[in-house]
Amino acid sequence: MTSRHQRPLGRRRLLFALGGAAVAVPAIATVAPYALAGTSEDGAAKKAKAAADTLPLTIVNDNGEFDNANVHIYVVGNQDGRQVRLTPDGTLAPISLSDNGSDGFTDYAISLSGSGETRLSLPHMSGRIYVALGEKLKFKAVADGNGDAALQFPAGWVSSDPNFPVLHDCAEFTFNSSGMFCNTTMVDMFSVPLSIRLTGAKDQTTGRLKAGGRASVFDAVRKVEEFSRLVVDDTRVVAPGHGLDAGLFAEDYFAPYIDEVWSTYTGRDLEVTTNAGTFTGRVRGDRFTFDGPAQVSFAKPSTRDVLFCDGKLAAPNDGTTGPVAAILGAGFNRSTLLSKPAQPTTDPAEFYGTDLTNHYAKAVHAATEDGKAYGFAFDDVADFASYIQDTAPTGLTLTLTPFA
Repeated sequence: MTSRHQRPLGRRRLLFALGGAAVAVPAIATVAPYALAGTSEDGAAKKAKAAADTLPLTIVNDNGEFDNANVHIYVVGNQDGRQVRLTPDGTLAPISLSDNGSDGFTDYAISLSGSGETRLSLPHMSGRIYVALGEKLKFKAVADGNGDAALQFPAGWVSSDPNFPVLHDCAEFTFNSSGMFCNTTMVDMFSVPLSIRLTGAKDQTTGRLKAGGRASVFDAVRKVEEFSRLVVDDTRVVAPGHGLDAGLFAEDYFAPYIDEVWSTYTGRDLEVTTNAGTFTGRVRGDRFTFDGPAQVSFAKPSTRDVLFCDGKLAAPNDGTTGPVAAILGAGFNRSTLLSKPAQPTTDPAEFYGTDLTNHYAKAVHAATEDGKAYGFAFDDVADFASYIQDTAPTGLTLTLTPFA
C-alpha cells in the first residue's frame, strides 16, 4: 500500500499557516491559496469543469448540548492571496481593520437557522469553518508585516488567548476549480466532535466519533500521566506539541525512543518507500542518511520536532526529502520505526503499540468510527487522516455530532 502522503506536501501549509504559533499572542495567520496539495486543475478537471464556482454548505447541529441559538459559525480564510470571510448571504468580504468593534474584536459570526439545518453557499477559497458553542469567538483584525489586514485566529492551547474559555473547534478545506479538499483536524486540539460529508462523484463521510467518543478521548489522555495535563477541564484536550510549548508536556518525552532509533539504524537499514522510489537509510555519524532516488539526510530530531513534524523533520515540497520526512514523522508518532524496518507501516493494528507513543493521537483515532483522525501533522501517511476530497463536488455538510 502506498502512502497517500507521497503526493506533494503543500496541504501542510494550510494546517500550520492557520494554526498560528503557541505564543501568548497568537501569530497573524495567512492562509495559503495553494493550501491543499494536488489541487491544480488537471486535464480531467478542465474537461469536466467539475467544481462549480459555489458549493452548497450545510451545517447540522446534532451536538445535543447547545441549541441552534447558541452555536456560531465562522468561515474565514484566503482567496487569491487576500484574507476573507464568508457573510451569511454567501459572499466573500475582505478582512478590514475597521471590522474591529468597540471591544477590539470583529464579529464575523454566522447564526444558525432557528431550527433544523442551516444552508449556506461557499465560493472558491481556502480556510477553516469554525464552530463556537455558548459564546462567540473573538477574531481580531490586525495589520500584517506588509500592512495588509489579516486575522489573529483563535489559539485554544494558549491560556492567555481571549478565546481560551470558549468551547470551539474547526474543520479545514480548500475549494477551487479542481474540487473540494477537506478534513476535520485535531492537530492543534480536540474539543467539539465534528464530521464532514462530501457528496459528488462519491458520497464520503469522515470524522464522526463513536458513541461516547468525546469522553473516551478525554479519559484516555487523562489516564496517561505524561499526557494528563493536556486535558483542560471538559473544554478541550490540547495536542502535546502545543502542550510542550505551554510547559504542560515534557520536552524530552520521545528522547529514549529517538535515541533507540538512532542506535538501531546505525547497524541496519531502514527502507522508506515513496512515490519517487525506495530510499535506504542508515545513521552515519550524527545523521540518518538515505540513498535512493536522491540522497537525503536528517539530524537527530527533538521531541518537539516529532510532535510538530517540523524542525529537523521538516518536509519541503520537493518530492524526495519531504516524503521521507513525512514517513519518519509518522513512524515516530505511531512508534513503528523500531518494529518495522520497512516504512510506511500500513496496518493500524501495529500503531501506538508501545508505552512510549503519541497517546493523544492514539486516543483520537480510537474514538472515530472509521479509525481516521488528524492527530499529528503527517497523520495522512498511509491514508489514516480524516481527510476527503472530490473533483466533482455537489455539496459539503459539516455536522456537530453528539457529545455523548
